[in-house]
Amino acid sequence: MVTKRFSSWARDGRRVRVVDFEDCGPSERAFELAILVEHLSAWSDAQLDADAFVAGFELAAAERARLAQFPRLAALFWMLQLRPASRASRRNPPGTLPRQAERLLQPGLVPPPYGPGNRHVSCATTEVMAQQPGGEPAPAPAEAGEAARDSHDLLGSVPGASGPAGSESLTTVLVAFGVNVLIAVAKTAAAVITQSASLVAEAAHSWADAGNEIFLLVADRRSRRPPDRAHPFGHGREAYVWSLFAAVGLFVAGAAVSVTHGVQELRHAEPAQNFAVGYIVLAVSFVLETVSFLQSVRQAKPEAESMQRDLLEHVLATSDPTLRAVFAEDSAALIGLVIAAAGLGLHQLTGNPVPDAVGSILIGALLAVVAVILINRNRRFIVGQEADPRVRKAVIQALLAEPEVARVTYLRLEIVGPRMVSVIGDVDLSGNDTESRLAVRLRALEARICESPAVAGAVLSLSAPDEPTLMV
Repeated sequence: MVTKRFSSWARDGRRVRVVDFEDCGPSERAFELAILVEHLSAWSDAQLDADAFVAGFELAAAERARLAQFPRLAALFWMLQLRPASRASRRNPPGTLPRQAERLLQPGLVPPPYGPGNRHVSCATTEVMAQQPGGEPAPAPAEAGEAARDSHDLLGSVPGASGPAGSESLTTVLVAFGVNVLIAVAKTAAAVITQSASLVAEAAHSWADAGNEIFLLVADRRSRRPPDRAHPFGHGREAYVWSLFAAVGLFVAGAAVSVTHGVQELRHAEPAQNFAVGYIVLAVSFVLETVSFLQSVRQAKPEAESMQRDLLEHVLATSDPTLRAVFAEDSAALIGLVIAAAGLGLHQLTGNPVPDAVGSILIGALLAVVAVILINRNRRFIVGQEADPRVRKAVIQALLAEPEVARVTYLRLEIVGPRMVSVIGDVDLSGNDTESRLAVRLRALEARICESPAVAGAVLSLSAPDEPTLMV
């Protein structure tokens, strides 16, 4: 190999470094490796086998992704440096800008960030991997090989493949939090004035809901943290952990308090008073709870239609625990308000506080049922829940529709966060390529799968000849 510019090389006694504009500021191994590949491909008289060169380095997932995105960053650098008004433009021969930019954008100059035989999670859209050497956000990384030339969302037609709806879920939780705080204050005041057991239960219910919304806000925030080396599929499952805490809080602060107070009222009954205050607060609370409930319905209905489910089925099955929690809590709140109004009315009509106390117990029992359902659903997602069979069938069909996929022999779609799945499968690729070429094609297919916003990561392997084909 003959280099044409030795002025850009430096040796410190142990290694040779490329010294150029890219060396100003902090650097890192993946960035310097990308620089080295770029310079070697430009200065060498021989054709550089970039695939083989990069495969010799053990790069982490984030490093491989940054390496893959380098051509676009380098091309952008040349476009900025060689603009007509810059000194670089004046001292370079005419036509350098388009030639350099075009060369850097050609597939294969910096190869797909995977070496043959390396089995790592791949996802071209992972935000944590899209960083410049200084840590600043960078444009989305270039896809590998053929995927870069013919990019499209391979899973775009799959039901529920729209990805996380973070802003909508956040709005739903914030609306519920504001409503519950207002209602809790009003119910507490009404419970003190009326001495009604049902209103005490409803006040405890609303304070429990308001506290739970804080857990749900934490769940929404922490689950949307970007992937890192220790969590290649992201932190989506944190949503289920914090939602589980919220469900336990509903059981303890809502159900247990309501039942306990109702039993105490049965043993030591005290008459209520100022019934009109209780009715007014219950009526206003019903209106506010309806507003919050309709917001959760507004979010859930389009999703249910896209998955061909009815509304209740979708709320129970959805991978978004915040939506399920708000929907369930608001539904229980509306039913609880009716029970409280009935208990308060019977108390006033009969003069007997027993119906009021029974109403408190019934509200507690209702909250316990809702809490147990929420706890169980979050438990399932924490330990590992497969995607809906209809989604799995659609993914298999999407893979088989690709010309390079001959058959699919294994596929597991596991939910790893709200509206996020991991894709692990075995496929048989068409043609009879070499092992290294098959590895590149497999990684390119993974990158195309990851173009779907609903995919947190994809790992594909080659099928064995004797493995049965999955039928759809």
